Amino acid sequence: MTSVLGIDIGTQSVKAVVYDAEAKECVEAGAAPLDLYQTSAGVAEQLSEWWVTALQEALEQIDPQVRQRICAIGVSGQQHGFVPLGESGEVLAPIKLWCDTSTAVECEAIMTEFGGSDRCIEEIGNPILPGYTASKVRWLKEAHPDLYDRMTCILLPHDYINYYLTGERCMEAGDASGTGFFDVRSRQWSQKMLQVVDSSRDLRECLPEVELENVAIGGLLPRVAKELGLAPDIPVSIGGGDNMMAAIATGNVEPGIVTMSLGTSGTVYGYSGEVVVDPVGEFAAFCSSTGGWLPLVCTMNCTVATELLRDLFKLDLSGFEASLMAAKRGAGGVITVPYFNGERTPNLPAARACMLGMDSDNTRPENILRSAVEGVTFGLRHGLSRLQEEGVQAEKIVLSGGGANSPTWRQMVADVCNVAVLMYRQEEGAAFGAAIQALEIVSDSGLSEILQEHLYEDLERCCLPGGEAAGFYDDAFQEYQRAAEQVAGYYGN
Repeated sequence: MTSVLGIDIGTQSVKAVVYDAEAKECVEAGAAPLDLYQTSAGVAEQLSEWWVTALQEALEQIDPQVRQRICAIGVSGQQHGFVPLGESGEVLAPIKLWCDTSTAVECEAIMTEFGGSDRCIEEIGNPILPGYTASKVRWLKEAHPDLYDRMTCILLPHDYINYYLTGERCMEAGDASGTGFFDVRSRQWSQKMLQVVDSSRDLRECLPEVELENVAIGGLLPRVAKELGLAPDIPVSIGGGDNMMAAIATGNVEPGIVTMSLGTSGTVYGYSGEVVVDPVGEFAAFCSSTGGWLPLVCTMNCTVATELLRDLFKLDLSGFEASLMAAKRGAGGVITVPYFNGERTPNLPAARACMLGMDSDNTRPENILRSAVEGVTFGLRHGLSRLQEEGVQAEKIVLSGGGANSPTWRQMVADVCNVAVLMYRQEEGAAFGAAIQALEIVSDSGLSEILQEHLYEDLERCCLPGGEAAGFYDDAFQEYQRAAEQVAGYYGN
């Protein structure tokens, strides 16, 4: 048997891909949607049984004979979600997700009690954000003390699926580094931070030991194997957060490679063999799931911005591409600062999008659209520059996400960042990364060797920066930064 299964527990769906290591291709895939309970108060929750049901539905879409050839499983999952378990392994409450902001008060209280953002960065390498797990734990204690008192274990979303598959409770450093109580320098739980989250009990007793690298955590339970149509006892790898698994999927496991995702939000992250902490907390100082560190920048407005304008001008994808090509570099002088949803990097939650430099000649749909794409890309370059300032190497950028399907945008990224852009044929993202991690536990080869054998560059879609274009965009980036500073000042940041 040479097939491995990669699972990704997302916010909107559960995906499953079967990768045939001998054929070197993904041979089957399935996906099932997930409900999301949201309120105007910032609540964003899911039930654990929704994940299990969606996983079963996704696997039902895969040929039964193919399922029986699977020899290992890897799991990726959305980060930061809080899964509290009772003594018998029951989930005690709906899972508050990464996008749940209803615990902002608890988050601020924890930060204040610990001594502020700088003190948190000193202790664990990161400030505590509302999306992180720490404030969700405090919230359960205060809102539902009866449930909280029954809690014996804290897991994250991908950890829970591992528990469902194997009965084993475990964590790994990549996902753990997004909890708000994991010290990314020592790669251990911070007892000081846990005491601030709750001084009335030892929360360390609720947390599993943390694995620093990939291991087989256990075999697939016979009962679960029957439910999923898989062979019993096949090994399950440690898994990881979705960003960590996407790093594996893009070969981002050694210095020099940077992954840039052009999705709803934008992310930029690169592997480091040494801890990388931002002294001002602008980027996340995460660990990788491959024994190192994975500092990560997230921007709130990527295809959010481009899709808003594509919809405004009623363009299909081919029309979007044609408009980008019709406008010249610099969009005729139009500058868009695309803070439609506020911004995280730089930290400007109250800011909003602005367009500058418009006159009677350049106010045309193609210029407005291109200026938005350039603005998004400048924001990502700002994030990349912050990583580079702290020592992250960027010799190549691997693009992923929906925006990477645009040839013009790909070339723009290469020119704006003045870095070669790579595209791989495999586009299954975090689920593919989880499958590769699963392959590692049944292979005699190391992860880097496996990736060299199984990742294929799509040469027709790779881009090199153009000297003239890179120089132009270097100047344009400085103008964008000046505009962004003015927008920040206008909104009082």
